[in-house]
Amino acid sequence: MQTDFLVIGSGIAGLTYALKVAQEFPDKSVTILTKTQSDETNTKYAQGGIAGVMDFSQDSFSKHIEDTLISGDGLCNREIVEIVVKEGVQRIQEIITWGAQFDKEPDGDYKLGKEGGHSESRILHHKDVTGMEMERALLEAIKKSANIKLISHCFVLDIITQHHLGYLVTKSTPDIECYGVYILDLKTKKIEKIAANITMLAAGGNGQVYRSTTNPAIATGDGVAMVYRAKGRIENMEFIQFHPTALYEPGVRGQSFLVTEAVRGDGGILRNHQGEAFMERYDSRKDLAPRDIVARAIDSEMKINGTEFVYLDCRHMDLVKFTEHFPNIYEKCLSIGINVAKDMIPVSPAAHYCCGGVKTDEWGRTSIKNLYAAGECASTGLHGANRLASNSLLEAMVFAHRAYLDVVSILKQQKNVLPGKVSAIEIPDWNAAGTTAPGEMIMITQSLKELKLLMSDYVGIVRNNARLHRANKRLDLLHEETEELYQHTEVSPQLCELRNMITVAYLVVKSAELRKESRGLHFNTDYPKRSNILQDTIL
Repeated sequence: MQTDFLVIGSGIAGLTYALKVAQEFPDKSVTILTKTQSDETNTKYAQGGIAGVMDFSQDSFSKHIEDTLISGDGLCNREIVEIVVKEGVQRIQEIITWGAQFDKEPDGDYKLGKEGGHSESRILHHKDVTGMEMERALLEAIKKSANIKLISHCFVLDIITQHHLGYLVTKSTPDIECYGVYILDLKTKKIEKIAANITMLAAGGNGQVYRSTTNPAIATGDGVAMVYRAKGRIENMEFIQFHPTALYEPGVRGQSFLVTEAVRGDGGILRNHQGEAFMERYDSRKDLAPRDIVARAIDSEMKINGTEFVYLDCRHMDLVKFTEHFPNIYEKCLSIGINVAKDMIPVSPAAHYCCGGVKTDEWGRTSIKNLYAAGECASTGLHGANRLASNSLLEAMVFAHRAYLDVVSILKQQKNVLPGKVSAIEIPDWNAAGTTAPGEMIMITQSLKELKLLMSDYVGIVRNNARLHRANKRLDLLHEETEELYQHTEVSPQLCELRNMITVAYLVVKSAELRKESRGLHFNTDYPKRSNILQDTIL
Protein backbone atom coordinates (compact mmCIF):
# COMPACT_ATOMS: atom_id res chain seq x y z
CA MET A 1 0.00 0.00 0.00
CA GLN A 2 1.16 3.54 -0.78
CA THR A 3 -0.04 6.79 0.80
CA ASP A 4 1.11 10.43 0.69
CA PHE A 5 0.49 11.14 4.37
CA LEU A 6 0.46 8.46 7.05
CA VAL A 7 -0.87 9.15 10.56
CA ILE A 8 -0.31 6.65 13.39
CA GLY A 9 -2.95 7.22 16.05
CA SER A 10 -6.46 8.69 16.08
CA GLY A 11 -6.35 10.95 19.15
CA ILE A 12 -6.50 14.74 19.05
CA ALA A 13 -2.97 15.16 17.63
CA GLY A 14 -3.35 12.64 14.81
CA LEU A 15 -6.86 13.72 13.77
CA THR A 16 -6.07 17.46 13.86
CA TYR A 17 -3.03 16.94 11.63
CA ALA A 18 -4.86 14.57 9.25
CA LEU A 19 -7.76 16.97 8.84
CA LYS A 20 -5.48 19.88 8.03
CA VAL A 21 -3.28 18.14 5.45
CA ALA A 22 -6.36 16.56 3.83
CA GLN A 23 -8.03 19.97 3.45
CA GLU A 24 -4.84 21.61 2.18
CA PHE A 25 -4.03 18.86 -0.35
CA PRO A 26 -7.33 17.42 -1.61
CA ASP A 27 -5.44 15.61 -4.41
CA LYS A 28 -3.25 13.66 -1.96
CA SER A 29 -4.10 10.59 0.12
CA VAL A 30 -4.15 10.61 3.93
CA THR A 31 -4.22 7.31 5.83
CA ILE A 32 -4.89 7.11 9.59
CA LEU A 33 -4.01 3.90 11.45
CA THR A 34 -5.44 3.02 14.85
CA LYS A 35 -4.97 -0.23 16.74
CA THR A 36 -8.51 -0.67 18.07
CA GLN A 37 -11.63 1.32 17.21
CA SER A 38 -11.09 4.88 16.05
CA ASP A 39 -12.25 6.65 19.22
CA GLU A 40 -10.29 4.49 21.72
CA THR A 41 -7.57 6.99 22.55
CA ASN A 42 -6.05 8.76 25.55
CA THR A 43 -7.85 11.89 24.31
CA LYS A 44 -11.21 10.24 24.95
CA TYR A 45 -10.37 9.81 28.67
CA ALA A 46 -9.21 13.40 29.26
CA GLN A 47 -11.79 14.67 31.73
CA GLY A 48 -10.59 18.02 32.98
CA GLY A 49 -10.38 20.17 29.90
CA ILE A 50 -8.11 22.31 27.79
CA ALA A 51 -6.22 25.33 29.11
CA GLY A 52 -6.22 28.60 27.20
CA VAL A 53 -6.37 32.32 27.87
CA MET A 54 -9.96 33.21 26.97
CA ASP A 55 -10.66 36.08 29.37
CA PHE A 56 -8.04 38.79 28.84
CA SER A 57 -9.65 41.07 31.46
CA GLN A 58 -8.57 38.66 34.24
CA ASP A 59 -5.95 36.48 32.57
CA SER A 60 -2.98 36.94 30.23
CA PHE A 61 -0.51 34.97 28.13
CA SER A 62 2.28 35.92 30.54
CA LYS A 63 0.37 34.40 33.50
CA HIS A 64 -0.25 31.12 31.62
CA ILE A 65 3.40 31.05 30.51
CA GLU A 66 4.60 31.66 34.07
CA ASP A 67 2.31 28.94 35.52
CA THR A 68 3.64 26.45 32.93
CA LEU A 69 7.27 27.36 33.68
CA ILE A 70 6.76 27.06 37.45
CA SER A 71 5.11 23.65 37.03
CA GLY A 72 7.94 22.46 34.73
CA ASP A 73 10.47 23.09 37.53
CA GLY A 74 13.15 24.76 35.44
CA LEU A 75 13.23 22.32 32.49
CA CYS A 76 10.64 23.85 30.15
CA ASN A 77 11.85 25.34 26.90
CA ARG A 78 10.59 28.90 27.30
CA GLU A 79 10.34 29.51 23.54
CA ILE A 80 8.12 26.42 23.17
CA VAL A 81 5.95 27.46 26.14
CA GLU A 82 5.36 30.86 24.54
CA ILE A 83 4.47 29.26 21.20
CA VAL A 84 1.93 26.86 22.75
CA VAL A 85 0.27 29.42 25.02
CA LYS A 86 0.00 32.12 22.35
CA GLU A 87 -0.97 29.90 19.41
CA GLY A 88 -3.16 27.62 21.52
CA VAL A 89 -6.08 30.05 21.67
CA GLN A 90 -6.37 29.97 17.84
CA ARG A 91 -6.36 26.17 17.93
CA ILE A 92 -9.17 26.16 20.53
CA GLN A 93 -11.23 28.52 18.34
CA GLU A 94 -10.56 26.21 15.41
CA ILE A 95 -11.87 23.06 17.12
CA ILE A 96 -14.96 25.06 18.17
CA THR A 97 -15.58 25.86 14.47
CA TRP A 98 -15.21 22.10 13.77
CA GLY A 99 -18.08 21.46 16.17
CA ALA A 100 -16.61 20.92 19.65
CA GLN A 101 -18.91 22.22 22.39
CA PHE A 102 -17.67 23.64 25.70
CA ASP A 103 -19.78 24.53 28.74
CA LYS A 104 -21.11 28.08 28.87
CA GLU A 105 -22.46 30.46 31.50
CA PRO A 106 -26.10 31.66 31.21
CA ASP A 107 -24.82 34.89 29.58
CA GLY A 108 -23.10 32.90 26.82
CA ASP A 109 -19.50 33.26 28.03
CA TYR A 110 -17.48 30.07 28.40
CA LYS A 111 -17.37 28.54 31.88
CA LEU A 112 -13.72 28.60 32.87
CA GLY A 113 -12.44 26.17 35.51
CA LYS A 114 -9.33 26.36 37.65
CA GLU A 115 -6.97 23.43 38.31
CA GLY A 116 -3.80 22.78 40.31
CA GLY A 117 -0.87 25.04 39.32
CA HIS A 118 -3.05 27.60 37.48
CA SER A 119 -3.17 31.14 38.87
CA GLU A 120 -6.42 31.98 37.00
CA SER A 121 -9.57 30.24 35.77
CA ARG A 122 -8.73 29.29 32.17
CA ILE A 123 -9.87 25.66 31.67
CA LEU A 124 -12.52 25.09 29.02
CA HIS A 125 -14.48 21.92 29.61
CA HIS A 126 -17.41 19.87 28.42
CA LYS A 127 -18.80 18.63 31.74
CA ASP A 128 -16.23 16.00 32.85
CA VAL A 129 -15.81 14.38 29.40
CA THR A 130 -13.95 17.13 27.53
CA GLY A 131 -11.59 14.83 25.64
CA MET A 132 -14.48 12.66 24.46
CA GLU A 133 -16.31 15.71 23.09
CA MET A 134 -13.19 16.92 21.20
CA GLU A 135 -12.60 13.43 19.82
CA ARG A 136 -16.25 13.29 18.65
CA ALA A 137 -16.02 16.62 16.83
CA LEU A 138 -12.78 15.66 15.07
CA LEU A 139 -14.04 12.23 13.98
CA GLU A 140 -17.20 13.86 12.56
CA ALA A 141 -15.03 16.28 10.56
CA ILE A 142 -12.78 13.43 9.37
CA LYS A 143 -15.79 11.52 7.97
CA LYS A 144 -16.55 14.44 5.67
CA SER A 145 -13.07 14.39 4.06
CA ALA A 146 -13.06 12.30 0.89
CA ASN A 147 -9.26 11.83 0.78
CA ILE A 148 -8.89 10.46 4.35
CA LYS A 149 -8.90 6.71 4.89
CA LEU A 150 -9.15 5.58 8.52
CA ILE A 151 -8.06 1.97 9.10
CA SER A 152 -8.99 0.56 12.52
CA HIS A 153 -7.77 -2.63 14.22
CA CYS A 154 -4.35 -2.18 12.69
CA PHE A 155 -1.21 -2.74 14.83
CA VAL A 156 1.91 -0.86 13.71
CA LEU A 157 4.94 -3.13 14.17
CA ASP A 158 7.87 -0.97 13.13
CA ILE A 159 8.95 2.20 11.37
CA ILE A 160 10.67 1.41 8.04
CA THR A 161 14.11 3.02 7.61
CA GLN A 162 17.32 2.33 5.64
CA HIS A 163 17.85 -0.56 8.10
CA HIS A 164 15.08 -2.54 6.35
CA LEU A 165 16.74 -1.92 2.97
CA GLY A 166 19.92 -3.64 4.14
CA TYR A 167 21.96 -0.68 5.45
CA LEU A 168 23.62 -0.44 8.86
CA VAL A 169 21.79 2.21 10.91
CA THR A 170 23.13 3.41 14.29
CA LYS A 171 22.46 6.41 16.56
CA SER A 172 25.25 8.26 14.80
CA THR A 173 23.93 7.55 11.27
CA PRO A 174 23.23 10.92 9.63
CA ASP A 175 19.95 11.38 7.83
CA ILE A 176 17.98 8.35 9.01
CA GLU A 177 14.77 8.42 6.94
CA CYS A 178 11.29 7.07 7.54
CA TYR A 179 9.75 5.35 4.50
CA GLY A 180 6.55 4.07 6.13
CA VAL A 181 5.61 1.22 8.47
CA TYR A 182 4.98 -2.50 8.75
CA ILE A 183 1.52 -3.29 10.11
CA LEU A 184 -0.31 -6.32 11.43
CA ASP A 185 -3.90 -6.30 10.17
CA LEU A 186 -5.81 -7.63 13.18
CA LYS A 187 -8.75 -8.71 11.03
CA THR A 188 -6.82 -10.71 8.42
CA LYS A 189 -3.82 -11.54 10.69
CA LYS A 190 -1.54 -10.59 7.77
CA ILE A 191 1.58 -8.43 7.96
CA GLU A 192 1.62 -5.70 5.33
CA LYS A 193 3.79 -2.73 4.46
CA ILE A 194 2.62 0.83 3.96
CA ALA A 195 4.97 3.19 2.14
CA ALA A 196 4.46 6.87 2.99
CA ASN A 197 6.06 10.13 1.95
CA ILE A 198 5.42 11.79 5.31
CA THR A 199 4.58 10.01 8.56
CA MET A 200 3.03 11.59 11.66
CA LEU A 201 3.46 9.63 14.89
CA ALA A 202 0.62 10.37 17.31
CA ALA A 203 0.58 7.06 19.13
CA GLY A 204 -0.21 8.30 22.65
CA GLY A 205 1.24 7.44 26.05
CA ASN A 206 2.58 4.51 28.00
CA GLY A 207 0.69 4.37 31.31
CA GLN A 208 0.09 0.62 30.96
CA VAL A 209 3.71 0.06 31.97
CA TYR A 210 2.38 0.56 35.53
CA ARG A 211 -0.02 -1.63 37.51
CA SER A 212 -2.41 1.23 38.19
CA THR A 213 -3.02 3.83 35.47
CA THR A 214 -5.74 6.16 34.22
CA ASN A 215 -4.74 5.29 30.64
CA PRO A 216 -6.71 2.86 28.49
CA ALA A 217 -5.35 -0.61 27.58
CA ILE A 218 -3.94 0.74 24.28
CA ALA A 219 -1.41 3.06 26.02
CA THR A 220 1.58 0.74 25.73
CA GLY A 221 4.24 3.17 24.48
CA ASP A 222 4.35 1.71 20.95
CA GLY A 223 5.40 4.99 19.31
CA VAL A 224 8.33 5.71 21.63
CA ALA A 225 9.54 2.10 21.44
CA MET A 226 9.40 2.06 17.62
CA VAL A 227 11.37 5.30 17.31
CA TYR A 228 13.98 4.07 19.80
CA ARG A 229 14.41 0.84 17.79
CA ALA A 230 14.72 2.96 14.64
CA LYS A 231 17.63 4.82 16.37
CA GLY A 232 15.68 8.05 16.88
CA ARG A 233 16.20 10.39 19.86
CA ILE A 234 14.14 9.92 23.04
CA GLU A 235 14.06 12.57 25.79
CA ASN A 236 13.19 12.94 29.52
CA MET A 237 11.43 9.60 30.03
CA GLU A 238 12.00 9.72 33.79
CA PHE A 239 9.22 12.30 34.21
CA ILE A 240 6.12 10.15 34.65
CA GLN A 241 3.18 12.08 36.00
CA PHE A 242 1.01 10.24 38.50
CA HIS A 243 -2.50 11.63 38.69
CA PRO A 244 -3.05 12.19 42.41
CA THR A 245 -6.72 11.21 42.43
CA ALA A 246 -7.71 8.04 40.63
CA LEU A 247 -10.77 6.34 42.13
CA TYR A 248 -9.66 3.54 44.46
CA GLU A 249 -11.62 0.33 43.86
CA PRO A 250 -10.31 -2.66 45.86
CA GLY A 251 -9.31 -5.60 43.68
CA VAL A 252 -9.72 -3.68 40.41
CA ARG A 253 -6.67 -3.84 38.13
CA GLY A 254 -5.94 -2.19 34.81
CA GLN A 255 -7.41 1.17 33.89
CA SER A 256 -8.40 3.25 36.91
CA PHE A 257 -11.28 5.72 36.80
CA LEU A 258 -9.97 9.27 36.84
CA VAL A 259 -11.35 11.84 39.28
CA THR A 260 -10.35 15.06 37.57
CA GLU A 261 -8.36 17.78 39.30
CA ALA A 262 -11.18 20.12 38.47
CA VAL A 263 -13.01 18.61 41.48
CA ARG A 264 -10.35 20.09 43.73
CA GLY A 265 -10.46 23.25 41.62
CA ASP A 266 -14.14 23.54 42.56
CA GLY A 267 -13.42 23.04 46.28
CA GLY A 268 -12.80 19.30 46.92
CA ILE A 269 -10.52 18.67 49.95
CA LEU A 270 -8.07 15.77 50.41
CA ARG A 271 -8.25 14.08 53.82
CA ASN A 272 -6.36 11.19 55.41
CA HIS A 273 -7.95 8.31 57.33
CA GLN A 274 -8.10 10.49 60.46
CA GLY A 275 -10.18 12.99 58.54
CA GLU A 276 -7.38 15.61 58.52
CA ALA A 277 -7.01 17.98 55.60
CA PHE A 278 -3.29 17.25 55.14
CA MET A 279 -2.25 19.24 52.05
CA GLU A 280 -1.48 22.40 54.06
CA ARG A 281 1.42 20.45 55.66
CA TYR A 282 3.02 19.96 52.24
CA ASP A 283 2.36 23.14 50.25
CA SER A 284 0.92 26.62 50.83
CA ARG A 285 -1.35 26.14 47.76
CA LYS A 286 -2.94 23.20 49.63
CA ASP A 287 -5.23 21.12 47.37
CA LEU A 288 -4.41 23.25 44.34
CA ALA A 289 -0.67 22.53 44.38
CA PRO A 290 0.81 21.02 41.17
CA ARG A 291 0.29 17.31 40.59
CA ASP A 292 3.76 16.11 41.56
CA ILE A 293 3.48 17.73 45.00
CA VAL A 294 -0.07 16.42 45.58
CA ALA A 295 0.84 12.89 44.41
CA ARG A 296 3.91 12.76 46.72
CA ALA A 297 1.84 14.12 49.63
CA ILE A 298 -0.80 11.40 49.13
CA ASP A 299 1.95 8.77 48.77
CA SER A 300 3.49 10.00 52.05
CA GLU A 301 0.13 9.93 53.91
CA MET A 302 -0.56 6.40 52.62
CA LYS A 303 2.86 5.21 53.82
CA ILE A 304 2.53 6.94 57.23
CA ASN A 305 -0.93 5.45 57.85
CA GLY A 306 -0.28 2.11 56.12
CA THR A 307 -3.30 2.58 53.83
CA GLU A 308 -3.87 2.11 50.09
CA PHE A 309 -5.84 5.33 49.59
CA VAL A 310 -6.85 8.72 51.02
CA TYR A 311 -10.19 10.52 50.72
CA LEU A 312 -11.45 13.34 48.54
CA ASP A 313 -14.13 15.20 50.48
CA CYS A 314 -16.85 16.83 48.36
CA ARG A 315 -19.64 16.67 50.96
CA HIS A 316 -19.61 20.45 51.52
CA MET A 317 -19.94 21.21 47.80
CA ASP A 318 -23.19 22.22 46.09
CA LEU A 319 -24.67 18.91 44.86
CA VAL A 320 -26.57 20.48 41.93
CA LYS A 321 -23.39 22.16 40.65
CA PHE A 322 -21.36 18.96 41.24
CA THR A 323 -23.74 16.77 39.23
CA GLU A 324 -23.89 19.42 36.49
CA HIS A 325 -20.09 19.78 36.24
CA PHE A 326 -19.10 16.15 36.98
CA PRO A 327 -22.01 13.91 35.92
CA ASN A 328 -19.71 11.08 34.90
CA ILE A 329 -17.88 11.06 38.26
CA TYR A 330 -21.14 11.33 40.19
CA GLU A 331 -22.66 8.33 38.34
CA LYS A 332 -19.50 6.24 38.66
CA CYS A 333 -19.35 6.85 42.42
CA LEU A 334 -23.03 5.96 42.79
CA SER A 335 -22.44 2.72 40.86
CA ILE A 336 -20.01 1.52 43.57
CA GLY A 337 -22.14 2.75 46.48
CA ILE A 338 -20.60 6.18 47.10
CA ASN A 339 -22.97 9.15 47.44
CA VAL A 340 -20.71 12.24 47.14
CA ALA A 341 -23.19 14.29 49.19
CA LYS A 342 -22.68 11.97 52.20
CA ASP A 343 -19.56 9.89 51.54
CA MET A 344 -15.96 10.81 50.87
CA ILE A 345 -14.41 9.43 47.66
CA PRO A 346 -11.46 7.00 48.15
CA VAL A 347 -8.59 8.00 45.82
CA SER A 348 -4.98 7.03 45.20
CA PRO A 349 -2.33 8.09 42.63
CA ALA A 350 -2.13 6.30 39.28
CA ALA A 351 0.26 6.65 36.33
CA HIS A 352 -1.28 9.28 34.11
CA TYR A 353 1.02 11.06 31.67
CA CYS A 354 4.57 10.83 30.32
CA CYS A 355 6.21 14.25 29.98
CA GLY A 356 9.07 12.83 27.92
CA GLY A 357 8.97 10.94 24.64
CA VAL A 358 10.22 11.25 21.08
CA LYS A 359 12.33 14.41 20.92
CA THR A 360 10.92 16.99 18.53
CA ASP A 361 11.74 20.55 17.49
CA GLU A 362 9.36 23.53 17.33
CA TRP A 363 7.78 22.14 14.11
CA GLY A 364 7.15 18.64 15.42
CA ARG A 365 10.11 17.21 13.48
CA THR A 366 11.87 14.20 15.04
CA SER A 367 15.53 13.22 14.56
CA ILE A 368 14.36 10.89 11.72
CA LYS A 369 13.66 12.55 8.35
CA ASN A 370 10.04 12.69 7.12
CA LEU A 371 8.83 11.57 10.57
CA TYR A 372 6.89 14.00 12.78
CA ALA A 373 5.54 13.39 16.28
CA ALA A 374 2.81 15.11 18.30
CA GLY A 375 0.71 14.46 21.40
CA GLU A 376 1.81 12.46 24.42
CA CYS A 377 4.36 10.35 22.54
CA ALA A 378 6.35 13.52 21.74
CA SER A 379 8.71 15.54 23.93
CA THR A 380 8.39 19.11 22.70
CA GLY A 381 9.93 20.97 25.61
CA LEU A 382 6.59 22.34 26.84
CA HIS A 383 6.18 20.30 30.02
CA GLY A 384 9.74 20.21 31.35
CA ALA A 385 9.87 18.15 34.54
CA ASN A 386 6.12 18.29 35.21
CA ARG A 387 3.10 19.00 33.02
CA LEU A 388 0.71 21.76 34.05
CA ALA A 389 -2.86 20.40 34.19
CA SER A 390 -4.88 20.65 30.94
CA ASN A 391 -1.89 21.73 28.82
CA SER A 392 -1.65 18.42 26.95
CA LEU A 393 -4.68 18.73 24.63
CA LEU A 394 -3.48 22.25 23.84
CA GLU A 395 0.04 21.03 23.04
CA ALA A 396 -1.30 18.23 20.80
CA MET A 397 -3.29 20.66 18.64
CA VAL A 398 -0.53 23.28 18.43
CA PHE A 399 2.12 20.81 17.24
CA ALA A 400 -0.26 19.01 14.89
CA HIS A 401 -0.85 22.43 13.31
CA ARG A 402 2.86 23.33 13.21
CA ALA A 403 3.78 19.98 11.64
CA TYR A 404 1.12 20.65 9.00
CA LEU A 405 2.60 24.14 8.35
CA ASP A 406 6.06 22.59 7.96
CA VAL A 407 4.76 20.09 5.41
CA VAL A 408 3.06 22.92 3.47
CA SER A 409 6.34 24.88 3.34
CA ILE A 410 8.24 21.76 2.13
CA LEU A 411 5.73 21.22 -0.66
CA LYS A 412 5.88 24.86 -1.73
CA GLN A 413 9.67 24.61 -1.96
CA GLN A 414 9.45 21.34 -3.91
CA LYS A 415 6.62 22.47 -6.25
CA ASN A 416 4.00 20.15 -4.70
CA VAL A 417 6.21 17.02 -4.81
CA LEU A 418 6.46 15.12 -1.51
CA PRO A 419 9.93 14.09 -0.32
CA GLY A 420 9.44 10.29 -0.04
CA LYS A 421 11.97 8.33 -2.12
CA VAL A 422 11.01 4.70 -1.61
CA SER A 423 7.92 2.93 -2.99
CA ALA A 424 6.13 -0.06 -1.50
CA ILE A 425 7.66 -2.22 -4.25
CA GLU A 426 11.21 -1.46 -3.06
CA ILE A 427 10.48 -2.26 0.60
CA PRO A 428 11.07 -5.92 1.40
CA ASP A 429 8.21 -8.01 2.82
CA TRP A 430 8.22 -8.73 6.56
CA ASN A 431 10.50 -11.68 7.27
CA ALA A 432 8.65 -14.21 9.45
CA ALA A 433 10.96 -17.15 8.63
CA GLY A 434 11.53 -19.57 11.50
CA THR A 435 8.55 -18.37 13.60
CA THR A 436 5.69 -20.54 14.82
CA ALA A 437 2.39 -19.91 16.61
CA PRO A 438 2.82 -19.41 20.38
CA GLY A 439 2.43 -22.62 22.33
CA GLU A 440 1.37 -20.86 25.54
CA MET A 441 0.22 -17.27 26.16
CA ILE A 442 1.34 -17.60 29.80
CA MET A 443 4.90 -16.67 28.71
CA ILE A 444 3.57 -13.28 27.62
CA THR A 445 0.95 -12.63 30.31
CA GLN A 446 3.26 -13.55 33.19
CA SER A 447 6.07 -11.31 31.89
CA LEU A 448 3.57 -8.48 31.57
CA LYS A 449 2.43 -8.88 35.20
CA GLU A 450 6.07 -8.92 36.30
CA LEU A 451 6.84 -5.77 34.34
CA LYS A 452 3.92 -3.78 35.76
CA LEU A 453 4.73 -4.88 39.29
CA LEU A 454 8.42 -3.99 39.17
CA MET A 455 7.72 -0.57 37.61
CA SER A 456 5.06 0.22 40.23
CA ASP A 457 7.17 -0.97 43.16
CA TYR A 458 10.60 0.29 42.10
CA VAL A 459 10.05 3.19 39.69
CA GLY A 460 6.94 4.91 41.08
CA ILE A 461 6.36 8.33 42.68
CA VAL A 462 9.37 8.09 45.02
CA ARG A 463 12.59 6.35 43.85
CA ASN A 464 16.06 5.52 45.09
CA ASN A 465 19.25 4.12 43.53
CA ALA A 466 18.85 0.61 44.96
CA ARG A 467 15.31 0.25 43.60
CA LEU A 468 16.33 1.59 40.17
CA HIS A 469 19.30 -0.79 40.04
CA ARG A 470 17.08 -3.74 40.91
CA ALA A 471 14.50 -2.69 38.30
CA ASN A 472 17.24 -2.52 35.67
CA LYS A 473 18.47 -6.05 36.44
CA ARG A 474 14.93 -7.47 36.29
CA LEU A 475 14.27 -5.64 33.01
CA ASP A 476 17.44 -7.10 31.47
CA LEU A 477 16.13 -10.59 32.13
CA LEU A 478 12.61 -9.77 30.84
CA HIS A 479 14.13 -8.23 27.72
CA GLU A 480 16.30 -11.26 27.05
CA GLU A 481 13.39 -13.71 27.49
CA THR A 482 11.00 -11.64 25.40
CA GLU A 483 13.46 -11.10 22.52
CA GLU A 484 14.07 -14.86 22.38
CA LEU A 485 10.30 -15.42 22.26
CA TYR A 486 9.97 -12.72 19.56
CA GLN A 487 12.60 -14.38 17.34
CA HIS A 488 10.76 -17.71 17.29
CA THR A 489 7.08 -16.77 17.64
CA GLU A 490 4.57 -15.38 15.17
CA VAL A 491 3.90 -11.72 15.93
CA SER A 492 0.78 -10.88 17.89
CA PRO A 493 -0.42 -7.61 19.44
CA GLN A 494 0.18 -9.08 22.93
CA LEU A 495 3.79 -10.01 22.18
CA CYS A 496 4.54 -6.72 20.41
CA GLU A 497 2.97 -4.66 23.21
CA LEU A 498 5.01 -6.54 25.81
CA ARG A 499 8.16 -5.90 23.79
CA ASN A 500 7.31 -2.18 23.45
CA MET A 501 6.50 -1.83 27.15
CA ILE A 502 9.80 -3.44 28.18
CA THR A 503 11.60 -0.92 25.93
CA VAL A 504 9.67 2.00 27.43
CA ALA A 505 10.29 0.72 30.98
CA TYR A 506 14.01 0.50 30.20
CA LEU A 507 13.99 4.10 28.92
CA VAL A 508 12.21 5.32 32.08
CA VAL A 509 14.63 3.48 34.38
CA LYS A 510 17.76 4.45 32.41
CA SER A 511 16.72 8.11 32.32
CA ALA A 512 15.93 8.01 36.06
CA GLU A 513 19.37 6.54 36.79
CA LEU A 514 21.08 9.25 34.75
CA ARG A 515 19.33 12.11 36.61
CA LYS A 516 21.35 12.67 39.81
CA GLU A 517 18.89 15.06 41.42
CA SER A 518 15.23 15.42 42.37
CA ARG A 519 13.27 17.65 40.02
CA GLY A 520 9.57 17.85 39.15
CA LEU A 521 8.10 14.38 38.81
CA HIS A 522 11.40 12.62 39.43
CA PHE A 523 12.04 12.31 43.15
CA ASN A 524 15.07 10.23 44.23
CA THR A 525 15.66 9.99 48.01
CA ASP A 526 19.41 9.52 47.35
CA TYR A 527 19.51 12.91 45.59
CA PRO A 528 16.76 14.89 47.37
CA LYS A 529 17.94 18.31 46.13
CA ARG A 530 17.79 19.97 42.74
CA SER A 531 21.03 20.30 40.81
CA ASN A 532 22.21 23.75 39.72
CA ILE A 533 22.82 22.33 36.26
CA LEU A 534 19.78 22.22 33.98
CA GLN A 535 19.89 19.36 31.49
CA ASP A 536 17.60 17.07 29.54
CA THR A 537 18.09 13.32 29.51
CA ILE A 538 18.51 12.16 25.91
CA LEU A 539 18.79 8.49 24.93
